Amino acid sequence: MRYTLFSTLSQMGFWITWLLIPILVEAIPAVVSFFRLFAIKRQASITKDVPEFWPFISIIVPVYNSEDTLYQCIQSIETSSYPIDKIQIILADNQSSDDSFAIFQNAQRDFSSLNIQWMKTEQGKARALNSAIYNCTGMYIINIDSDGILETNALKNLIKKFENDSTISAMTGNILTQREMIQQTQNMGLKCLQCLEYFEYAQAFISGRNIESENNQLYTMSGAFSGFRKEALLKTFMYDVSTVGEDIDITFQVREKAEGRVILCSDAFFFVDPIEGWYKLYTQRQRWQRGQIEVSKKFSGSRLGLRSFFSNFLVRRLMIDHTFMFLKTIWLFASIALLFLNYSPLLLILSYLAIYLLYVFMSILIFINVSIMLKDFKEERRFYFKIFGCVFLMPIYNFILSWVRLIGVINTEYFSSQWTTKSYQDEMGAIRKVIKKDLEKIKGDGNK
Repeated sequence: MRYTLFSTLSQMGFWITWLLIPILVEAIPAVVSFFRLFAIKRQASITKDVPEFWPFISIIVPVYNSEDTLYQCIQSIETSSYPIDKIQIILADNQSSDDSFAIFQNAQRDFSSLNIQWMKTEQGKARALNSAIYNCTGMYIINIDSDGILETNALKNLIKKFENDSTISAMTGNILTQREMIQQTQNMGLKCLQCLEYFEYAQAFISGRNIESENNQLYTMSGAFSGFRKEALLKTFMYDVSTVGEDIDITFQVREKAEGRVILCSDAFFFVDPIEGWYKLYTQRQRWQRGQIEVSKKFSGSRLGLRSFFSNFLVRRLMIDHTFMFLKTIWLFASIALLFLNYSPLLLILSYLAIYLLYVFMSILIFINVSIMLKDFKEERRFYFKIFGCVFLMPIYNFILSWVRLIGVINTEYFSSQWTTKSYQDEMGAIRKVIKKDLEKIKGDGNK
């Protein structure tokens, strides 16, 4: 009897410990954020003054083999509600090898009212942006990717926020994938992946970045759509050409070197193409992980340490994104090992079920917040409601991405000199070669 009681208590202790970290680190902050976003929405609903005169702005579009998407991108600027005569557009071509220039010529002919220029630069997005910045004449400089389209009022909403608050140095817009392209996808597996990506973007931007903006703790402005006061941008060292995380780097530069305030503009939307498949997602997230690590090392200095957890948001971000990411992956192996220590398989299954339901609960909270924030964007809100089922798949999706990010950390530490990220096929091929070599070695040793 005593043994049974002790065994049950010890296993219950394990079960409670299993849940404690996600509850403290993720669940409680999610509940707090749930209520904070209501206050943010109420504040955002206050009518902002419309500028008496709309300022002149410059839009930089980095171009690299963009013939399939460039025309629609330029067209979205032309159909924008922002006054056309107050826009300068610079297409910064960084060594394209396709017919992007021909697309520029077509757009120049079709949209004759646009002030649009073509500029040749060195290869690399950061170099293209830096070259174009010095040719901008606008009071505000806005960067958008060539594979996306602006929402009609995005530019107006962004500039209106700048004009109403002189303390804002830079802003990022909300990034979502194009719902029309998702709806046209025929492959059901790919369509499910694209819906999860849409759901993830909605959570990360509309919910997550809104919270980060409150205390000037935005970790990264999106490279797909960001705006700057020109005077603040010129106080920085511009975009870092030595990192793949140039958008994270410029965010920290504006905040620390230019001593500026960086926030999210919650009513400025930019729509990008949905992911093309799992292999593309695998490479993309590893690249993002590498950029995060590189920039964090650069700006952390001597501030890293557990004692700075509550005073430094960068330390908290690294702890949650990296330390707890390792715990998630380690727990999977630990649970298998526990089976050999006479832990009940039923208890382990219940533990996983409890954690899964906890993450579903958090997804539902964020879903409610995002739905409220999308109130003025009815088409996006309607589509978001339509894919509500993603709340039940997001825990699995995020768990898989945790493994991808872990691989990204390992690749960054051991292959940091390589600019490009290995594809999923290349890495699987390398793993098969190692396994094959090891099996051959074992077989050879067995024949001795």
